Amino acid sequence: MNDHYLKKLDRVTAILTQLQSKPIVRAQDLAEKFDVSIRTIYRDVKTLENAGIPIIGEAGTGYSLMDGYKLPPIMFTKQEVLSFITAEKLMQKFSHESLGNHYQTAMEKLRSVLRHSDKNLIQNIENQIDIYNYNPKTEDTIKNIIPTILESIAEKHQILIEYKTVDDKISKRTIEVVGVFFEFHYWYIIAYCTLRNDYRQFRIDRILNIVKTQNPYLQEYGQINDYRKSPNGNKTIVKLLVDKKIIGHLNNSKIYYGLIEQKETEKGVEMTFETEWIDEGFPRWLITFFDYAEIIEPESLKMTMKELIAKLLKNI
Repeated sequence: MNDHYLKKLDRVTAILTQLQSKPIVRAQDLAEKFDVSIRTIYRDVKTLENAGIPIIGEAGTGYSLMDGYKLPPIMFTKQEVLSFITAEKLMQKFSHESLGNHYQTAMEKLRSVLRHSDKNLIQNIENQIDIYNYNPKTEDTIKNIIPTILESIAEKHQILIEYKTVDDKISKRTIEVVGVFFEFHYWYIIAYCTLRNDYRQFRIDRILNIVKTQNPYLQEYGQINDYRKSPNGNKTIVKLLVDKKIIGHLNNSKIYYGLIEQKETEKGVEMTFETEWIDEGFPRWLITFFDYAEIIEPESLKMTMKELIAKLLKNI
């Protein structure tokens, strides 16, 4: 069997997997995924139909398997089995508790359908993989909080939360969740707050209570990244002149704090930020390397830094 037919066989098998895992699969998406023409996808689908797979083609929509049709269990490759074990280790160390428990039961089901040789492979390798995480996990205040949030997104129903802010103030909010994301050791949601009539970001471990309602969303939402760029819309431009020798230490955090431009000058590296945390988050980050930095603008940040340093000196 030549290379052309091996590639076709792999692609046709992968298309069948896509049909099993999704309600609708578009020819255009398949063509992009496998880097082939749409006409090639049409031929591949025809190959599956000739093999007796009942595929329903919906004009302008996509392909799906006939409702109720069952296929034999999918056999995993050795590389796929090893990737599951690595992913399981990551989930154990980095996932939110409410997700980790469900992932563990899912992995138990997956193990139960593996071939005997693959089960032996797992037993031999799983103790040879570890992920070192030096950041403590946040504790769940509510059982299954992320699955509850995800259900509200899927069902497009509002939720009522009781939320504690960073300064320990507690408020009740009715929100429409746009999405969930993990960043810098914490889980967050971005949601439309009906109290503020605006988008807000909430840290999940600060939610004290959550109730799913039967109230439908009042509007449609796009993808989460459309809102993460500017959830509140109130941003301040900050310009710093930073010593070149510490730039390497800021690589992991500068993007998080809103870096939009960086250029080298004779005096140092001029960094421009667009930040929403000008009052608290940005100044406290800046103070960690303030002896190597100069504030170009805004003047208000200089005053904030003087006040913050005065507080630190008072506590020493």
